[in-house]
Amino acid sequence: MPYTQGSKEGLPDAAVRRLQEMRGEGPKPKLFTSDLSVNEFLLVKQAGFEPLGLVMGSSIYHIGFQIPGAFQNQELDVLTQAMYHARELAMDRMEEEADVLGADGIVGVRLIVNRQQWGENLAEFMAIGTAIRHEGGGNYRTKDNRPFTSDLSGQEFWTMLQAGYRPVSLVMGTCVYHVAHQGFRQALQKLGRNSEMENYTQALYDARELALSRMQAEAEAGDAVGIVGARVDENSHGWDSHVIEYFAVGTAVVETGQGREIAAPTMYLPLT
Repeated sequence: MPYTQGSKEGLPDAAVRRLQEMRGEGPKPKLFTSDLSVNEFLLVKQAGFEPLGLVMGSSIYHIGFQIPGAFQNQELDVLTQAMYHARELAMDRMEEEADVLGADGIVGVRLIVNRQQWGENLAEFMAIGTAIRHEGGGNYRTKDNRPFTSDLSGQEFWTMLQAGYRPVSLVMGTCVYHVAHQGFRQALQKLGRNSEMENYTQALYDARELALSRMQAEAEAGDAVGIVGARVDENSHGWDSHVIEYFAVGTAVVETGQGREIAAPTMYLPLT
């Protein structure tokens, strides 16, 4: 779906009213909210940005069912697509909230998956972060005019700008994979021996590679020069013990042509 700046399609009326009040559109004075720490808040301000508000998006999603072959390594594409689409819905709604605030981007983005008790196939996907705007009016949005998104902390965001880079988007790739069960003959051959479990090794290797390659493809589509803070998370989400999701996520960055003031590392001793 093409992104529409200023869209409120996925937002409840209460959220729109809250955001408009935070902008000072009404009887109440302008007010920002943030999950930034004090140090993060000050560094974001020093970088020339002002926090506008805590923004979030949510999607409660019914995850479909797919029966894998018991003795076959395979991606469960129905589940992969569900996990991808649910996160995208949450991210889109978070960006819509940022648009209402007039933000240039969102820092400290967290993606959370909560299993709900209403049904075994239901999960809530939530995206949350702090919307910020450049005080000088610079263009920090993506090429399709979305607010930039990043899971960088306030300190990391400031450091990246000082070094001549800026975040473009939170990029991700996911793969839900079924790891084949071991046959009786295979188990018998390895009984009492030190031996690599080639089937399991190859399955997990393939699944991680699929997740990483999809994350990289998102960064390439956004004309990024690299990804920082990349990680690969593993979770079963309550599925069968042989079904695993690998979720790769990181912040895609581009060069700004400015900055390059990379401070020398210094050592400090915490007092606590």
